[in-house]
Amino acid sequence: MSNFKSSTVYQIYIKSFCDSNGDGIGDLNGIRSKLTYLKDLGIDYVWVTPFFRSPMNDNGYDVADYYDVNPMFGTMADCEAMIREAKKLGIGFMFDMVFNHTSTDHEWFRKALAGDPEYMDYYIFRDGVDGHAPTNWESKFGGNAWEYVPSLDKWYLHLFDVSQADLNWENPRVREELKQVIRFWKDKGVSGFRFDVVNLISKPALFEDDYEGDGRRFYTDGRHVHEFLRELVADTGIGDMVTVGEMSSTSLDNCIRYTRPEDEELSMCFSFHHLKVDYKDGDKWALMKPDLGKLRDLFRTWQEEMEKAGGWNALFWCNHDQPRAVSRFGDDRAYWKESAKMLAVFTHLMRGTPYIYQGEEIGMTNAGFTDIGQYRDVESTNYYRILLEKGLSHSEALEILGQRSRDNGRTPMQWTAGDQAGFTSAQPWLGIPENYRVINAEAEEKDPDSILHFYRSLVQLRKEQPVIAEGGIRFLDTGSDRVFAYERTLEGQVLTVVCSFSTDTEEVSAQIADRLGRGTLLISNYKKPDRQQGSDGTLRPYEAAAVWS
Repeated sequence: MSNFKSSTVYQIYIKSFCDSNGDGIGDLNGIRSKLTYLKDLGIDYVWVTPFFRSPMNDNGYDVADYYDVNPMFGTMADCEAMIREAKKLGIGFMFDMVFNHTSTDHEWFRKALAGDPEYMDYYIFRDGVDGHAPTNWESKFGGNAWEYVPSLDKWYLHLFDVSQADLNWENPRVREELKQVIRFWKDKGVSGFRFDVVNLISKPALFEDDYEGDGRRFYTDGRHVHEFLRELVADTGIGDMVTVGEMSSTSLDNCIRYTRPEDEELSMCFSFHHLKVDYKDGDKWALMKPDLGKLRDLFRTWQEEMEKAGGWNALFWCNHDQPRAVSRFGDDRAYWKESAKMLAVFTHLMRGTPYIYQGEEIGMTNAGFTDIGQYRDVESTNYYRILLEKGLSHSEALEILGQRSRDNGRTPMQWTAGDQAGFTSAQPWLGIPENYRVINAEAEEKDPDSILHFYRSLVQLRKEQPVIAEGGIRFLDTGSDRVFAYERTLEGQVLTVVCSFSTDTEEVSAQIADRLGRGTLLISNYKKPDRQQGSDGTLRPYEAAAVWS
C-alpha cells in the first residue's frame, strides 16, 4: 500500500475550483494553474471530481463516457499535462469512478433502450407489478427509484436521478468493462481512485417492497459487495495505490472489512453518520442543532473500533455534497477563524487520512442564497418542490435549503478580493458568497495567523509526528458535552487533543485541565495565548489545543 497514513488529500470540485478560459466554469487547466498553491499547502494527493463526458444532470456524476474528457473541462492532452506536472511537484491525482450507475446518455444504455438484450443486462430492468413499479423504493433524489420504458414495457432502477441508471454488477461483462476503465486511467499515470457510492453496487437476488424505509436496507453493503471489490482491486493491480470508497448508510463492521489490509479491498472509506447528527428524526430536510453528544460518541466508536480491528478512516467534515463545516458545526461570524481552526485540529490529528475540501483551508462558509433561482443542484431543486408540496412556505423551504443544499459546498473557490473572487473573468456558473472580499486565499496568504497558514501547519505535523500518522487513539472524558478530547499514543509518546465546540467558556475535568496545564503545547488555534490552554480549568470559545502529556 502507498503511505497514505501520513498523507493528506485535497478534494477539488472541478466546476468551482478555477476557470482558465473565461466561460464561468472551472476546468483542468485551472487546476494546473493552481498546482503551486496545492504544493505549498503540503498535500500529497488531489481527488478531483468527475470531468468525463456527461450531460451534467448531476454535475458529472452521470457519466456518458468513462474514456473521454468533457469538452467544458478541457481535452485529454490537458488532463495528461495536469497529471504530469503534478507528479513533478510530488502530487498524485485520484480520479473519481462512478461505477454504481451511468448516465442514460451512455452508449450502453442507449443500446439497452433499443432492446439489445446484451446491453439490457448491463442494467437492472424488471417487469412492473400490477401496472406499477417493481418495488416502492425511493430514489435518493426524491420520487420512485424505478422508471418505466414504454417501448420495452419494463422498468429500470435508478437509485439516484432518473438519468442515472444503475449498473448490473451481477453481470461479469459489466465488471470487466469497469476494470478496463481503471486500467485506462492507471496507464495515464493516475495515482489513486475514489469510488462513488461503491457499497451500493450489489443488489438483492429478489426485489421486494420496503415497508420500513426507502429500500436502502436491501441494497446497502449488499451480498456480493466485498467479493466484487476484491475482484476489482486484484484484477486491475491497484492494491498498492491509494483508494477510498464512498460508503452510503454503511456499518462499522462493513467498513472494517472494506479497509482491513488482509481483506485486500480499499485503503480507506468515507462514512457519513457523523454528518447526520443535525437531521431531525433522521430527515436531512428537517432542521435541528447538531447533537454534540451523538457526534462525540460516533467519532469515539468509529475511531477506537477501527483501530482495534485494523481498519482505516477517511477523515473529513466537508465535500461537494455537504454544507460548509464552519457554518454547520462552528460559528461563521463571531468566531469564524477560531471555529474553522478548531474543526481542522479535531480531524487532522485523529487516526485516519484527512481530506481538505477546496475552500475549507480558508474558512469558506455556506452560500447565503435567498432565492430558489440561485440554486443549481438537482437534489435541492427537487426537494424545494417536495417541501412546498408538504405544505411548507417558500421562506421555510429556503431556510432549509440554506442549511442543507449541496450548493453550499459548490460555490466557486474564493481566490482574491477582485471580480468574481478571482475564480473567473465571466459570470460564474454558481453564485459566489458576499464574503469573498474578506475570505479569500490571497488575503490569507499575507496573514500569518490565517486559517490557510494553520492548515499548512497541520498537514506538516502529520508528516513530522509519527504518533499522528501511526499512533493509537482513545477518547477522554472532559466533563463537558461540548468539549471533545482524545489521546494519541505511540511508543511511550502521548499527545492529548482537546477541542471545544462551544460559543461560551467551558469548564473541563481536572484530568483534562492537568494535562493541558502540565503539557508542552504542540499547536493551538488561539494566537499567543495569555495562559497555557485549560490550565485554569476552562477553555475559551472554540478553543483547540494539542499538548504532549
